[in-house]
Amino acid sequence: MARGKNQKLKLLYLAKILKEKTDEENGITMPELIKELESYGVDAERKTLYEDLRYLELFGYEVHADRVGSKTYYHLVGREFEVAELKLLVDAIQASRFITQRKSNELIRKLEGQLSENQAKVLQREVFVADRIKSMNESIYYGIDAIHTAINNNNKIQFHYFRWNVKGEPEYGHDGDYYTVSPWALTWDNQNYYLIAYDSENKELRHYRVDKMKDISVLEEEKREGAKVFKEQNKDVYTEKRFKMYNGDIRRVKLKCSNKMANVIVDQFGRKERMRPLDDESFAINVDVAISPQFFGWVLSLGSDVQIVEPAEVVDDMRTYLDEIRKMY
Repeated sequence: MARGKNQKLKLLYLAKILKEKTDEENGITMPELIKELESYGVDAERKTLYEDLRYLELFGYEVHADRVGSKTYYHLVGREFEVAELKLLVDAIQASRFITQRKSNELIRKLEGQLSENQAKVLQREVFVADRIKSMNESIYYGIDAIHTAINNNNKIQFHYFRWNVKGEPEYGHDGDYYTVSPWALTWDNQNYYLIAYDSENKELRHYRVDKMKDISVLEEEKREGAKVFKEQNKDVYTEKRFKMYNGDIRRVKLKCSNKMANVIVDQFGRKERMRPLDDESFAINVDVAISPQFFGWVLSLGSDVQIVEPAEVVDDMRTYLDEIRKMY
């Protein structure tokens, strides 16, 4: 038999064919394997293919041979990712607001490459997410990489930061000048990605929505600052006190809640704060929160089932918030 032009690549193409064409439920016969190899310019004989399959198994590929009637089907099993695991990853990508639709499609196609062609079809599905809005900032994908690089190398970063104006156009802060900060962590909150960084000018931790950051670059000559401040502020505590990551003074607040709100309270604040029964129908809990309109809006959304009891200044701020809303109607 004349040797094909890609004969030295036979094992690689054989592994590729098994990965793409077979799985636990779908196999390929020896004649089909030979035909597939021919499409890559590789000539193969049944006898040498048996030895090639053994080499693949020695390398770590798990190839099973199943006899069905007069035919033997070869399957590649035991992949790095299970189908259920990849479904979870695809769902997370689809639901992520900070990843653009184009990047979402690219990532999902790459995940499909971890499966056979038949298995990949189950990933090609629409994930329905309430109020899903995808970011329009294509650079976020590379911005996150730059942030991780800066964190790993202990460098500051600079970037432009914008918000949308009423014309639907980006409006840049700092009069269009760069922000320069020391990045310490990335966190995911309310379907958005945030950078937690130390602002040397204001000497405090601040957070920035990553999809609102553009032109991110690592300042290789400038080392990070604020290590002590960051270490003193647990990242999880920093994020859980803020509603939708809005800043505000951190206060210890006492809430009075109907018993049926216990699940809502645990979902919001976790289980570390103790719920103390007040009577048969209600309980009290003390929590640390950033006082902001978003916090007041959250309390208001729960109606008469949650009430701010202390401190008096926060109760007064809530009354002011309600008065301002009432004036609008």
